[in-house]
Amino acid sequence: MAKYLTLLMICLGAITCKLFGQELPSIQLDRPDQTECPFITPKNYIQIENGFTLENKDKNQKTFYYPSSLWKFGINEKFELRLITGLISEKINRTSTTGFLPISFGFKTALFEEKGLIPKTSFIGHVTSSKFGSKEFQTKYIKPSFRFLMQHTLTNKITLAYNLGAEWNGENANHSYIYTLTTGFSITKKIGFYTELYGFIPTENKADHRFDGGFTYLINNDFIIDISGGLGLTENTQKNYIALGISYRFKTTK
Repeated sequence: MAKYLTLLMICLGAITCKLFGQELPSIQLDRPDQTECPFITPKNYIQIENGFTLENKDKNQKTFYYPSSLWKFGINEKFELRLITGLISEKINRTSTTGFLPISFGFKTALFEEKGLIPKTSFIGHVTSSKFGSKEFQTKYIKPSFRFLMQHTLTNKITLAYNLGAEWNGENANHSYIYTLTTGFSITKKIGFYTELYGFIPTENKADHRFDGGFTYLINNDFIIDISGGLGLTENTQKNYIALGISYRFKTTK
């Protein structure tokens, strides 16, 4: 059922892209890197960012997301609403568990426009529910998280972006600080490339540092696909991952 629903959304997005593709600048994503972008979804547009990911945590544990989806709705030029859903299969040794992750609710708001040394800056806040998901993936408490999102335009083909924030795990009062640093390159008008360093710094455990990179291909102003992969740099992190993405937006009113 989930596969047919995803196919329907893709077809709907592709059709609507042709109708509205010339009204706005190209679609801006919060994927495939881990760095959330400071751009706001245009007013009255729904934007859906789907990622299919295979993550190898170690030789005995794998997780497949099919897909993880970020749903965004633009309220005005400075504010968007956000919803995150995910259907996953987790395999540990010979035991597999499949289900829906708890739903996350949130928002993004623009704070500053880029001016000189001041980056384009926005703020994201999310709360992940403890119970709105399959029983196997529920947590004891809700999980709040937040990030400040910054981006500099270095040239007309190169951008530098970074996030700083924190997140809670839903099982206790401990939290982890988050950092990301990514450089984006426009190879052509349709092809983009990025490299990224990111990580998590828990208050109780050792830091978890990772590296990734990937490509994006712009089908039209409202429809984009991506491929990415990454690996862990420390002993207490995932071994590697590979991901494919399909993202699009469409207008809800004339």
